[in-house]
Amino acid sequence: MQASANRPVILSRYLALAWCGLVVYGSLHPFSGWRATGVAPLAFLDADWPRYWTAFDLLANVAVYLPLGFFLTLALRLLPWRYTAPIIATLLSAGLSLGLETLQNWLPSRVPSNLDLLCNTAGGMLGAIAAQLSGPSLFARIARWEKRLLAPVPHAELGLTLLGLWLLVPLSPETWLFGAGDFRSIVTFTAPIPFSIDHFASIEAAVTACNVIAVGLILRRLINRLWLAYLLVPLFLMLGLIVRTLGAAILIGPAESLAWLTPGATQGLMVGTLILALACWLPAQLAMMLAMLALICGTVLLNLAPANPYSEAALAAWRQGHFLNFNGLTRLVASLWPLLALPFTLLTLQSR
Repeated sequence: MQASANRPVILSRYLALAWCGLVVYGSLHPFSGWRATGVAPLAFLDADWPRYWTAFDLLANVAVYLPLGFFLTLALRLLPWRYTAPIIATLLSAGLSLGLETLQNWLPSRVPSNLDLLCNTAGGMLGAIAAQLSGPSLFARIARWEKRLLAPVPHAELGLTLLGLWLLVPLSPETWLFGAGDFRSIVTFTAPIPFSIDHFASIEAAVTACNVIAVGLILRRLINRLWLAYLLVPLFLMLGLIVRTLGAAILIGPAESLAWLTPGATQGLMVGTLILALACWLPAQLAMMLAMLALICGTVLLNLAPANPYSEAALAAWRQGHFLNFNGLTRLVASLWPLLALPFTLLTLQSR
């Protein structure tokens, strides 16, 4: 009973850790060109008000740290005294921002700013206040929701966090539909499959189908009733398609919102959905083995696939302006997601 009551806290800890990792990556991307400038690391604290700033920058710096303060406060909720959690969460948010702004002294593409530090701290504090005000009722709702929907799976909170991160994968418009695990920006493959229309469409369909199966079975493993899985799994995959459509419309242009709906992607969605509908009936362990196989096959095929001309055009289109860091972030999540999901599928094999 106690473990069940603590599940919202555990989920909050996973979410806080995941969001912290995203903030660190987004703040230090592209992690290249490190050099010493001879400037005192904390000199930016006494600097004048930045000459160039926009309302977008201010709001973005507040918004990025608001979820961090929120998740940290919920994660620390079991500490004594009612105000301990929000105070520590605000201090941790400020400390993280201070550390990242200081590290930006050694990055040529970054400029540390006392205004950014102030906005980040304000965002963490606002998130902490929101969590403090809504925490008890929110925890009660989460506990009821988990009791009704979630199966007694080890590390279910980790699975929910991974599925939340997966929604960043469709936001990367230069990748194939649901195409997670592209390591070609990190490792160079010397012999990809030669480009041809037939190769391209077939591999695109296979990659899409494999990821539909893997993601759907992971979500199915977390849901305690089969009929509920047949309702929630399609809705979640549909949410991924909506994210893909809106992301392309906003980040590239409205005319490109449905550019992902290629013959290969359509075929992959149909085949993957059909196999997933049948696989949901499998015993839990067999289903997780199939999910692992689908993750591995989808990743291997994606890395052997011929280059996609549209991907390069899409990448060039949204590398501009404020979305540069967001581009790096979504590509990182899209690349690493199978490596994060595979250990979870192994952990779930411990229970029947």
